[in-house]
Order: sequence, then structure tokens, then C-alpha cells
Amino acid sequence: MFAKFPEPLALATYALRWLGLATLVGLLAGTASAIFLVSLDAATQYRESHRWLVWWLPVAGFAVAWVYLHYGQPVEAGNNLLIDEIHDPKKTVPLRMAPLILVSTLLSHLFGASVGREGTAVQMGGALADQLTRLFRLDREARRVLLMAGIAAGFASVFGTPLAGAVFALEVLAIGRLRYDALLACCVAAIVGQQTALLWGIHHTPYAAGVLPAVGLWSLLATVIAGGIFGLAGMAFAKSTHRLSNFMRQRLAYAPLRPLLGGLVIAAALVTFNAWRYAGLGTPVITESFHQQLWPWDFLGKMAFTIGALGSGFKGGEVTPLFYIGATLGNALAPLLHLPFAFLAALGFVAVFAGAANTPLACTLLAIEIFGADIGLFALLACVVSYLFSGHTGIYKAQRIAQSKPHKANG
Repeated sequence: MFAKFPEPLALATYALRWLGLATLVGLLAGTASAIFLVSLDAATQYRESHRWLVWWLPVAGFAVAWVYLHYGQPVEAGNNLLIDEIHDPKKTVPLRMAPLILVSTLLSHLFGASVGREGTAVQMGGALADQLTRLFRLDREARRVLLMAGIAAGFASVFGTPLAGAVFALEVLAIGRLRYDALLACCVAAIVGQQTALLWGIHHTPYAAGVLPAVGLWSLLATVIAGGIFGLAGMAFAKSTHRLSNFMRQRLAYAPLRPLLGGLVIAAALVTFNAWRYAGLGTPVITESFHQQLWPWDFLGKMAFTIGALGSGFKGGEVTPLFYIGATLGNALAPLLHLPFAFLAALGFVAVFAGAANTPLACTLLAIEIFGADIGLFALLACVVSYLFSGHTGIYKAQRIAQSKPHKANG
């Protein structure tokens, strides 16, 4: 009789082990994200009431780049370092990644750079999780899972979306492949991370997709058309950011000069064109896109300022700016496609990110968690089409191609 139970007993031991490790990862990442989000809100409010601070953006950029040059080179690759370590584990991610990305992102927002927050939470989650490798003497395969759990917890806690956070960590590593060996750890870490942030008093901005159109020929066809446009926008963002970064590296060998020059241009543009709606996260404009018609060029403005900031070396993330770009692009497309503003803003919110990060499943779940289950069918269609139209370039250079997209595989 006992011979029937070895496999279940082994699986139970495995489950208990990862329940404990992933819970610990979630607690660490959720607490770090809570500290970050509270600090980010304070930095944003202070900047909005002291807009002259934008003239210090070049100085802040120079200072952060100088610190990374002398003390942070091992962790400068950020999210790409975590992805590389999951693919090919070599050495523990230095703990300094967490405080460096925390402080540098806060400085970027304090002085007006158009960057996000996902990169910060993911890097903090991954770095903190990896410190458990030595403590519990984990092998290479377990370390991979631990890093993925850190990514899941960081993403889930910063956006309040545990389903999307868990699947994002499984999906972002390679185009066309999910890592099911880390499914339990990522799910537990994402849930615990999100709940930990909530326990610390974190509240996420609510968005509403409004009244959804009925499922019909035109609503589905329009969703496909919009999805293709969202995918092209995601591809344009990723390629432009990489090209500007490469251009700056080729022209300015001394790293601190890149954000110094980029910060000067960004500060001058914000003041000259009164373009404050494109500074920082831009959450108020995202909210507006669900309630009223915006300027049709808003998505281009946010894209330009974010590409300029990230391409010149400012630290932060890409995801919230991509939410902004997608929501405002969807808002602009709504009259052309004869669909409600809020509905297309919601689809753009997730679909541009799906194309830029090559994570259509995570972004579909993101839409369901933020806007409700009823939008799921449309979100899935928009995210998948965006994923197909965005090509094989993404915002994460370390992302690999496990399975080519159909247009490449067939020709």
C-alpha cells in the first residue's frame, strides 16, 4: 500500500518547500514595493508643487549614472540581468540592486523624467529573493524558480495584480514559452506580495472600462484593427528606445554624460512646451483617457519623453508609460472605430504593453484584474493581435525566442 504514495509524498514535500520560500519572497517584495510606492507618491506630489525642480534633472541623471558607473556596474542591466540569471545562473544578484534602483527611480520622478515603476519593483523583488539562495543553499534550478518568484511578487505588488504578476514572470523570459516548473512559486509569491502591499496600506488607482460594446462582427473586427495598431506602437517604442540608447553609447563613451545631456533636453522641452502632462508616471492623464476625448497626439508626446528618458539612461521602468501610451492611443482611435472611449482606452492600456513585452497572456489577465472579467474576450483578442504585430523586438533585450511568431516561422 505504501508503494502507492511515494510520488504524492514527494510532491507534498516540494509544495511545502515552495510555499514557505515563495511566501518569504512575497513578504520581502511586497514590503519593498510598499516603501517604494509611498515614497514615489511623495516625490510626485512634491515635484508637481515645485516644478522648478525639473532644471535639476540633468544633475540628478549625472549623479545616478556616476554612482552606477563606480558602484553599480554589476547590476546596471536591471531587469535584463534577472532574465539572464534565470536563463544561465552564474552568481547571486548583488543586494545593492534594490537600494540603487529604489533611490535612482525616485530621483528620476522627483525631477520629472518620464519613467515607470515596474522595473524598480521587479528588480527589488528579484534582488531580495536571490539573497535567499545562499541562506537556504539552493541549487541552480531552485535559484531560477526563486528569481522568477521575485519577479512575480514585484510586479503583482506594484500594480495590485497577482494573476498578471504570476503569469508575467512565467511568460516574459522567452517568446513562445511558459515556465511551468515555477508556477506554484510564482503564484504564491504574487499573491503574498500583493496582499503584503495592501496590508501596508497601499491603494492602487482604480480604472473603469465603462459600458462594453456587445460582442458582434464590428466590435470584434475593430478590436483586431486596434490590436494591430497597438502592436505597432509597442514595437516602435521598444525599437526606438534601444536605438536611442545605442546611439548615446556610441556618441558619449562616458556614461554620466548621457543622462546629463538627455536631462537637459527633457527639462527644456517640458518647460518650453508646457508639457507637464508627460512628466513622471502620468496617472492623471491615464484616468482622463477613460472619461473624455484627449488630444490625439498625447500618446506620441508620452512616447517621445519616455524614449528620451530611458534611452539616455534614466532609471525606472517602461510599463506605466506604456499604459499611458496605450490608453491615450485607444482614446484617439475610439472615434475612428466608433467605439466608446473608455473601452478602447482599456484595451490600449494592456495591449500596447502586451506587444512591447511579448506577454499577451499576462496582459489579458491584467485587463481582467483591473477592468473586470467581462472585458476578457476583447482583451485577449487585442493582446494576441498586438503580440503578433509587434515583431520579435521587445523592451527586454535578454528575452529569448523559444518559438518564433508565425510570420517569421513561415517565411
